Amino acid sequence: MPEVPGTEALLRQAVIDNARSVVVKVGTRVLTTPDGKLDVERVQILSTQLCRIADSGRQTIMVSSGAVGAGVAKLGLPGRPRELAQLQAVAAIGQTNLIQTYERALARHGRHAAQVLLTKVDLRRRSGYLHVRNALNGIHSLGAIAIVNENDSVAVAELRTTFGDNDRLAAHVAGLLEDALLVILSDIEGLYDGHPDRPDSHPIGLVRRLDDEVLGLADDATNSVSKGGMRSKLKAAQIAASHGHPSIIGPGRQDDVLDRVMAGEEIGTIIMPKTKAIRGRRRWIGGAANVSGKIVVDAGAVRALVDRDSSLLAIGIVKVLGSFPRGSVVAILGPDEKIVGRGLCNYRSSEILRILGRSSDQISQILGHRPYDSVVHRDNLVVDVVED
Repeated sequence: MPEVPGTEALLRQAVIDNARSVVVKVGTRVLTTPDGKLDVERVQILSTQLCRIADSGRQTIMVSSGAVGAGVAKLGLPGRPRELAQLQAVAAIGQTNLIQTYERALARHGRHAAQVLLTKVDLRRRSGYLHVRNALNGIHSLGAIAIVNENDSVAVAELRTTFGDNDRLAAHVAGLLEDALLVILSDIEGLYDGHPDRPDSHPIGLVRRLDDEVLGLADDATNSVSKGGMRSKLKAAQIAASHGHPSIIGPGRQDDVLDRVMAGEEIGTIIMPKTKAIRGRRRWIGGAANVSGKIVVDAGAVRALVDRDSSLLAIGIVKVLGSFPRGSVVAILGPDEKIVGRGLCNYRSSEILRILGRSSDQISQILGHRPYDSVVHRDNLVVDVVED
């Protein structure tokens, strides 16, 4: 069914009106000049607009790539090093230059830059997740703008692969916040229905559902400077959507891009979430928590979890994968072993092995106790999660 004229504009304006926090991610290709140096003018242009967002009362966070690129330029290296120890050192050297550039640019508008270096591990524990969220909220309360980056000097896996690229980091940061908008600034206008370089390709303004067909439109081209491509950006948008947050992929080199985004103008590609915002502990469970094991359930249990918002009962479980203690976060898989959701488990894996396929009334007889009727209660369960 075709869109009603003006629908996209109305959706965009509603997204902006509802956004209490804005997470902007900018990549290496946007922040560097053709010769690989940090583009100081681009940082200044973006910082001015970040301050205008913050002046509106919204919590404003910049997830910024560029540490390795800044270090390469600062040291006069011919390109990105391949050896791990050199990458770690170059990232550490470049990070100081990057944060100083943001501090000078933001100070022109009466704000300070607050450096926040994260790895995915920092968000896996519930306590760490809360500490990071509290720190970001504290930075906002002091009128500063958090400049977040991966802690590349210690995050070994992140340096070598795209597993922890800054697109996905930005999505996880957005997941810490309430009513967030994720803005990913790219070196192209947004998502296209074909390769962006083809004359018959057209930009897509609105994505209502980020499914496999949309992901198939991404064309990842990597180079020696940047790690993330369009698929990475769409996966980040998918993670944000799983938290109930919308995303906009926009042209980072357009000087007024953030002003236009916040004005609700039709710029870039807006990707709408298909679920309402998840709040509280369930957001951590569905997004950042470390998964300790897996539970495979039957088709009836999948329907109960997805369609009826039910708790997971032992009778619907057919298999347990891994060994884990009570209170662990587990992935719940359907009969095809595709992920259905995640939840906080009320029983240890050894106990579930004894009660799987049994009714709740039989648990006391089998285990000698029944502290919970459900293996995973619906209040601690999130369906429709994204595997990261």
